[in-house]
Amino acid sequence: MNRLDEFLSILCGHFDNAAQVRELEEQGVRNFPFAEHVNTVCQDKITGLPTDFHGKFVLEESYYTTDGKTHASPHLFLFTEEEEGVLLTSYELPKDGTAPTYQTLPIMHYTDLRVSEKFTPALYTLRNGVWEGGSVSMFSPVLKFTLFERFSPDVLEVSETMEVNGKRTFGYDQPILYRRRAE
Repeated sequence: MNRLDEFLSILCGHFDNAAQVRELEEQGVRNFPFAEHVNTVCQDKITGLPTDFHGKFVLEESYYTTDGKTHASPHLFLFTEEEEGVLLTSYELPKDGTAPTYQTLPIMHYTDLRVSEKFTPALYTLRNGVWEGGSVSMFSPVLKFTLFERFSPDVLEVSETMEVNGKRTFGYDQPILYRRRAE
C-alpha cells in the first residue's frame, strides 16, 4: 500500500465525537459541539481525469450540532502524494444552494474544477505512526483560518479556528476528537 492509500484508509469513513461529548458532559462542559465527518473518495463523480492522474478526490461532509441546530459544511479536497508527505488541496464545490452529500454530489468534469484561492494547501507528514499537518489561510485581509490535524487509526484530531482582526470567532480550546463509527 502506498502512502496516499494508507493515509486515506485512516481518513475515509464515518466518524463522530460522541465519546468526547459524553466525557466533557460528565465534567460539566455543555457547550461543546457534537460533530460528524463522513469522508468518501469520489473519483467516480469526476469525469475527464488525465490518464496519469495519481491524486484522490475526497468529499468531506462535516456536520456540527450546537444548541439543537445542525450545520452542514461539505468540502471537496484533492489529496496527492508528495515527497514530504500527503498534500491536501481544497477545491470549490458547485454552488446550487445545497450542501451536497456523496449521494447528491453531481458528476463534475475535471477541467471545470477550481482550486480554492482562499485555502492554503495543508501538508501532512507521518511521525511515529501519526499523520499530522495543517495550514494557515487568510480568507480575507481580516479573516484568518487555522487548521491543525493529527490522524491515526484510533482518532482524527481536528483543530480549526477562525479569527477576525485577531479575535477568535470560531473554534474551541481543545481539538475535536473523531472516532470511527461502527457501521
